[in-house]
Amino acid sequence: MLKTGIKGKETTIVDASNTAKTMGSGTLEVFATPAMTALMEKTAWKSVVEELEEGCGTVGIRLDITHDAPTPLGMKVTCESVLTRIDGRKLIFEVEAWDERGKIGSGIHERFIIDNKKFQEKANQK
Repeated sequence: MLKTGIKGKETTIVDASNTAKTMGSGTLEVFATPAMTALMEKTAWKSVVEELEEGCGTVGIRLDITHDAPTPLGMKVTCESVLTRIDGRKLIFEVEAWDERGKIGSGIHERFIIDNKKFQEKANQK
């Protein structure tokens, strides 16, 4: 059952696949903002997936985040999410990310509960 306070936690290691240089968001060998964003979405999504009705999922609809500090290759990044509000089918999360030296980013992430089959069918009609 969905309720506020549900928490999520995911980790990743900064490697060649998730740097700004590889992801096209810059030229440096540091953790990319798109990679941090994806980790935040994954953390929120995974935290509630088991609480949804059969056949339902969530899709990201909004991100308002900051990326405040760089993280070099080889360092671990951890993201935590907390479901802070439920507004009908909209889920609002606070998300924060840290590397081994401190906080690197934070913000608000919104997801919307969808019927997976109907959503995919609608997308396929485009």
